[in-house]
Amino acid sequence: MGHAAMAATAVRHLRSAGSAPAGARYGTPPGAAPRTAPRAVLRPVGEGGEGGEGREGGEAGRPPVVAAELRRVLGHFPTGVAVVTARDGDGPAGFACQSFSSLSLDPPLAVFMVGRASATWPRIARAGSFCANVLGEEQEALCRRFAVSGADKFAGVAHGPAPVTGSPLLAGAPAWADCEIQAVHTGGDHLIVVGRIVALGAEGGGEPLVFHRGRFRRLER
Repeated sequence: MGHAAMAATAVRHLRSAGSAPAGARYGTPPGAAPRTAPRAVLRPVGEGGEGGEGREGGEAGRPPVVAAELRRVLGHFPTGVAVVTARDGDGPAGFACQSFSSLSLDPPLAVFMVGRASATWPRIARAGSFCANVLGEEQEALCRRFAVSGADKFAGVAHGPAPVTGSPLLAGAPAWADCEIQAVHTGGDHLIVVGRIVALGAEGGGEPLVFHRGRFRRLER
C-alpha cells in the first residue's frame, strides 16, 4: 500500500469514528464530558512529491544518503521507549515505539511515528485513540514482546483501561499519556500521528528504558 493510500485509510477510519455519538466509541466514563470526534489532516512532508519522495538519488553531484548509514549515524541519538496501545473491535493492540514525544503544551499534543507497513497501525487508526506507555529500565523484556510482529503481545501482560479512551494502560509503566488522534501526516516511509492528550500520569520515580546505538541502556547514576 502506497504512502497516500495508507494515510487515506487512516483518514477514513477517523472520519467514520465521528459518526458515533460522543463517548460511545471509546466508552467515556459516566459523568465525563462529551468528547469531540477525532480529525485527520493529510499533508505530505518535504518536497519532490508525496512524503518528500520522487527524486532519484541525491541532488546533482551529491551522493544519495544510504539507509544503513542513516540508521548507524542517527542511532547515536539516545531515545526513550514507549509502548503505544489501542483497543479496537478485535481487542487490544500495541507496538514498541522509540519515536513518541511531546509536541505542544497548548493545546496538549503528543506525536509518534509508525512505519506505513505496520500491521498494528490500522487497528490504532480504527480506534481513533491511543495510550503511550513510557517504559522503565526494568521493562526491557516487555519492550521486546511488543516489538515482535504477529504474536499475542498481551498474553500474560497486566493492563487496565486508560481513563478516557479505554486504551490499554500497562501495569508498571512509570508514565503514560492517554490521547485522541488529531492528525495524520505522511513522512516518507512513515506516518506522523499527532494525538491530543486527554489524560496522563506518572507513578513515582525510577529510571527510563533507553535505546542507543542498537542496544538498550541504563542511565549512569
